[in-house]
Amino acid sequence: MTAPRYADEDEAPLGGYAALAATFTAGAALFTAVAHRRGVRPPERVPPWDVALMGTAVFKASRLLSKDKITSFLRAPFTRRAEEGDGSEVMDAPRGSGAQRAVGDLVSCPFCVAAWVAGALVGSYAVTPRGTRLVCAGLTALTAADWLQYAWTWAQSSAEG
Repeated sequence: MTAPRYADEDEAPLGGYAALAATFTAGAALFTAVAHRRGVRPPERVPPWDVALMGTAVFKASRLLSKDKITSFLRAPFTRRAEEGDGSEVMDAPRGSGAQRAVGDLVSCPFCVAAWVAGALVGSYAVTPRGTRLVCAGLTALTAADWLQYAWTWAQSSAEG
């Protein structure tokens, strides 16, 4: 069995992926240059608690952006609805070709969106750690609430037999 190659019929939009990677890199470089010019100094260290808080926030924000029904309007130009998921989540599939398909692949994948969210939160943390912690705490609370909703639903269905 041979592995599929990029030249196969359903070709990956490598040019679109390269443009997205270049955009991410350019954004990080621009942020770094502006922050340096304005005298922003990154923190000496990042406590493990902040890493855990940001990690949970990245998880939740990436799922909100890539899977939540309420953010479908952001994904709609690049995706189509494939199926309903659990809770308020949906499964979208990329559509189109080239850059449209590349963006569709990005915005329908929580793992892919997570890198962009993490970049934004790290930049925000460098400029305003207290504000970033507050945003991350809110997203972490939302994650906890989601788990409690699932636990409640499971407990109800177990009690009903």
